Amino acid sequence: MKKVLLTGATGFIGRHCVASLLAKGYEVHAVYLNAQRETSAGVHWHQTDLLDVGQVTKLMAQVQPTHLLHLAWYAVPGKYWTSSENLRWVQASLNLLQLFAAHGGRRVVAAGTCAEYDWRYGYCSEKVTPLAPTTLYGSCKHSLRIILEAFAKQTEISAAWGRIFFLYGPHEYSARLVASVIRSLLQGEPARCSHGNQVRDFLYVQDTAEAFVALLDSDVTGAVNVASGHPVALKDVVNQVAHQLDRPELIQLGAVPAPANEPPLIVAEVDRLTGEVGWTPKYDLQSGLEVTIKWWHEQLSSVERRNSNLW
Repeated sequence: MKKVLLTGATGFIGRHCVASLLAKGYEVHAVYLNAQRETSAGVHWHQTDLLDVGQVTKLMAQVQPTHLLHLAWYAVPGKYWTSSENLRWVQASLNLLQLFAAHGGRRVVAAGTCAEYDWRYGYCSEKVTPLAPTTLYGSCKHSLRIILEAFAKQTEISAAWGRIFFLYGPHEYSARLVASVIRSLLQGEPARCSHGNQVRDFLYVQDTAEAFVALLDSDVTGAVNVASGHPVALKDVVNQVAHQLDRPELIQLGAVPAPANEPPLIVAEVDRLTGEVGWTPKYDLQSGLEVTIKWWHEQLSSVERRNSNLW
């Protein structure tokens, strides 16, 4: 039996992995800490602090998974780039890997980041683009990947590393680009943006989750970009949101300065994902935004209903 331990199971990506893992025939053991978990038939939930060695040791001895999908990390917007919490998560991840191997684990996939690449190149290829992270977050992820690959080789565990690019979708932090623009427009407020000429690679979060599950279920090893491979300017993303909500007058491009030294282009080569893993997205930008807008509309409507019942 394929038995997977899913960390970060209530996170932005993890919550979307559960159904896909079940569909692939895995016995799913989902790890959460304090976040409210969703009830899913056939899922074994484990409330565990992954930063606590004792709790993780007990969890691994109890579950003894054959597969590990490790998505958990410190991800507070505006803080995770430089936070010393990144160091704690490197330590926690190494402990998790050692215990996984000690209990007979066979296949691990962990989440990396496009911030491992040298962004001066713009086009990010696993086989060609240099790795030169400029933040503590990127450096910690990069270091963990190097250790993981060496450890996997030594212990004969199959290991892959999914490098995440730019995501959007339900449950995204409200201050991030797509979510903030949608919320502003739904509330009839201006969406103040930078010039929007920056080109990025966006992937809908459900597609991202399914890509990770497909990678886990494959025998592909090493780093794999998890992205769409389609460059899009940020101004085109926000204008697409405005078009779908019919509120183009609320978009204010150039209203705020772009961050200093921001790369003009970050886009992924996805040949490994599509060719070797055999996975392609189900959502394009238009359809992904449609679902995301609908979700945010429901969330805001629910808040309004709760507030109205207070009076």
